Amino acid sequence: MMTDETVIHVDRLTKKFGDFIATNAISFDVVQGEIFGFLGANGAGKTTAMRMLCGLSIPSSGKATVAGFDVYKETEHIKQNIGYMSQKFSLYEDLTVKENIRFYAGIYGMSRSAIKEKMKVLLEQLELSAEENSLVKSLPLGWKQKLAFSVAILHEPRIVFLDEPTGGVDPVTRREFWNLIYEAAAKGITVFVTTHYMDEAEYCDRVSIMVDGVIEALDTPANLKKTYNASSMDEVFLQLARGAKRAAD
Repeated sequence: MMTDETVIHVDRLTKKFGDFIATNAISFDVVQGEIFGFLGANGAGKTTAMRMLCGLSIPSSGKATVAGFDVYKETEHIKQNIGYMSQKFSLYEDLTVKENIRFYAGIYGMSRSAIKEKMKVLLEQLELSAEENSLVKSLPLGWKQKLAFSVAILHEPRIVFLDEPTGGVDPVTRREFWNLIYEAAAKGITVFVTTHYMDEAEYCDRVSIMVDGVIEALDTPANLKKTYNASSMDEVFLQLARGAKRAAD
């Protein structure tokens, strides 16, 4: 359910580490319910940018608001109004499925009654009711990723940030995961996603591509392919990333 309401506003946002400019005066807006792909090779600056938008790193200069809150002064409000999931860390492996849901819902400030109600629905939706007392580490990776995403939006945040959420999972599971993303967007949740899979870029409403700290391109996948005379987003990305000078993020 995409609307015209801007939920992420970024204006010349910059992050420096000494003389190194990780993110160089980037600007863009994201609207409610949009699936926004944030792409770039390692070293492009996308992780740094995402950390600033999540309230985890203070910018060096520029302006940005996330869910209406300022990235300099209202980082705690930002954290309360977003969900976050990464490939590297999302769930506690040595807690059960149920314990993970209860733990994260508590962090997000949900009441006990709301947690109980939401947990029942979530377990049924994911067909995990029989596994609620199983340790997360015993689940296949695909199930872990789907559970992690569902937990990240349990509190119905305005925005969910996904940092390479489908890394390492098989193509069938990746498609199933994207069905969850579509369902979230249909409910009005904005999805801000980084991915290394260029076929996934095709699933986004709009895509930005960062190269060496700046946004080199930002448009719909169809328009980007047209602009760069490419048959796929893979070709678009290769054309833009070919001139990159950095090697690590």
